[in-house]
Amino acid sequence: MHPIEEQLILHEGLRTTVYRCPAGYLSIGVGRNLEKKGISVEEALLLLRNDITEITSRLEVYDWFVSLDPIRQKVIIDMVFNLDISGFLAFRRMIAALQAGDYERAANEMANSRWYRQVGQRGIRLERMMRTGKDYEV
Repeated sequence: MHPIEEQLILHEGLRTTVYRCPAGYLSIGVGRNLEKKGISVEEALLLLRNDITEITSRLEVYDWFVSLDPIRQKVIIDMVFNLDISGFLAFRRMIAALQAGDYERAANEMANSRWYRQVGQRGIRLERMMRTGKDYEV
């Protein structure tokens, strides 16, 4: 760590969750003012890549996930990104269908959920990808 980084952490603190600074602005990290400065596209993509890596490593403990083709793995990663792992694991019948290799039934379970009705085009797109094993088209 560079001396100026140490000094700024000493003065600003380091927080990994959003907080209000003494001036009342939403901030994160080492005094990053989210309301005035926000984050750059590069920072947003770094966060996204870290999230995808974390989600993938959490899913790789499940044999049914590892056995999926890359398109269907993308569907599951997308759902976990949206629902968190605990929310996704509540899709027990869908997971049972995946374990059985029954992608038609897994897609039906997706389409017959509250999540599907809430997420609009995302659900339609992911359900189609699960059903066909083909990537989405824009």
